[in-house]
Amino acid sequence: MSPETNQARHDRDSVARSALALLDEVGLADLSMRRIAARLDVQPSALYWHFTSKQELLAELADRITASIPRGSDGVLATARGIRDALFTHRDGAELVLSTYALQLGSSHAQSVLTAALEAHGAPDAADRGAAILHFVLGHATLVQQRMHADSHGALPTAGEIDVTAGLDRVFDLGVTALAGVLSAPATPPRARA
Repeated sequence: MSPETNQARHDRDSVARSALALLDEVGLADLSMRRIAARLDVQPSALYWHFTSKQELLAELADRITASIPRGSDGVLATARGIRDALFTHRDGAELVLSTYALQLGSSHAQSVLTAALEAHGAPDAADRGAAILHFVLGHATLVQQRMHADSHGALPTAGEIDVTAGLDRVFDLGVTALAGVLSAPATPPRARA
């Protein structure tokens, strides 16, 4: 089969969906254009009809992972938890989003959602705080995913003996709260008295 024949069967969306499914199966380290092409039964060069580079494809995957982060949630901590939860929806999701964020690829949906939550709570330096919190969330989620992955392969000294993520939710909440600082509650209209 020639790439021209197979290229018509797939579009940008189907390539990205297949790449996300493969990410869940093999992880980021083994996610290659060759492997994605084999999954789609095309030559690797056919993928470049839809994505100019692997980095562009990874940026698309990062955007898809972060697209599920809800806007207008109930505060900064809830927003940060929503980002973390989105990163955990795919194997190595945190590492993938971190790497594309570091290279300034893809959208900045996660940071804009955090900035909006901070602005709603009166943070004067919402953009800078949003960036700081996002850096913390990405690093923390990457640590958790790596620890879980290592534990699943018996690579930790305490593998199987304890929950390797015990206490990390509390650490996460403390970190986000510390970076958010003291924020005022969002303005709400006064309630009518009965």
